[in-house]
Amino acid sequence: MPPRINIPPVTRILLITLGLQSILSAAIRYKQWTANSDIVIPYLNLIPQLSLIYPWTFVTTTLVENNIFTLTIAALTLYQGGRYLERAWSSREFAKFLLVTSLVPNALCFSVMIVLFTFTRNETWTLTSIAGTIPLQISFLVAFSQLVPAHTVTLFRGIFSLRVPRFPLLYLSLVLILSLTPLLTIASFLLAAFGFLTSWTYLRFYKTVFPDLDSSQTPYSLRGDASETFAFAEFFPGPTKPLVAAISDQIFNILVAMRLCSPFSPADVSAAAGVGGSNGPYHSHRNAAPGSARAEAERRRALALRALDQRLQHATAGRSAAMPGSSGSGFSNVSPTPPPPVAMAAATPPPPTTGPTVQTQPTTNSQTAMTSLPGDGLLGETSYNPEHDGSDKGEA
Repeated sequence: MPPRINIPPVTRILLITLGLQSILSAAIRYKQWTANSDIVIPYLNLIPQLSLIYPWTFVTTTLVENNIFTLTIAALTLYQGGRYLERAWSSREFAKFLLVTSLVPNALCFSVMIVLFTFTRNETWTLTSIAGTIPLQISFLVAFSQLVPAHTVTLFRGIFSLRVPRFPLLYLSLVLILSLTPLLTIASFLLAAFGFLTSWTYLRFYKTVFPDLDSSQTPYSLRGDASETFAFAEFFPGPTKPLVAAISDQIFNILVAMRLCSPFSPADVSAAAGVGGSNGPYHSHRNAAPGSARAEAERRRALALRALDQRLQHATAGRSAAMPGSSGSGFSNVSPTPPPPVAMAAATPPPPTTGPTVQTQPTTNSQTAMTSLPGDGLLGETSYNPEHDGSDKGEA
């Protein structure tokens, strides 16, 4: 039997909707095609001048591609990235992420087109089709940058090497170049830029996350990601980070004054970064430990369970040896001698300072989701390289 392809439910719905809407759009275009006119479909694609009476297009237009090339790229992106993120976050959180990163960039791009028409009186802006999975593609790259910030992707047998947080900016630059050609419109670049900002803002400040299992937080009580590895400046090359951090800090202070954002508390920063202290949500410390407290909690849990399992095995073996009549000569009045402490110490690793019990915390494999990309070849060959002071000097 051929192997069964296991696709999570939300990702499956995405792929089916993408295929159906793209095929329907292609059929309508083919039927109405003429050499002297551009065909727009206001009830499928978001057209600023025509789609206000079709409000659902602010979301559904994201899953419409206009040619086979972009449709193939979109399908591969949603299949690979969707499976990974949905399993890492749960279907509910993944669906919320998709809704935000589809609706907000489309609405912002729609607003910009209206403003450009207001200043230029050129109807081309309001008849431009706002469609495609570009905001989802760059949002997936931002999400991978949060989950595996210390991974390096190596392509072309080591000729090209780049850390995962560099991919959103590289993708944005590629879309900008293509938007200057007939291949893409200016709306594509606006969708990529707004998708980048929207996904980072949502993951940084609003997304519900699982708390550190070693803390006293209740489930689903934490929001955002205050870790230094996910600061906005971390998406940019090393020489530009201080300037980007200074600008983003000023913007953040304005948003806090307008009560659009809330500053992270010291407890939030410590819980997310796994280290004490921080100068703010946008600053970067090169010596900070990569990853989050959740990854550290999973590592400690695995060590604790392994140590407890070995101790239980030794205890079971000791009780079996101490059972009366186990030697076959009847009851014995002499208790068996326990193994020497030195031997026990050599066989059993020291228990961690903190760790959950076997009864309350079963082993999970979420650490794998936090430290490695799926083996389907989404981003090529990857390796785990924790940040150090000179990590950016050798990057492509």
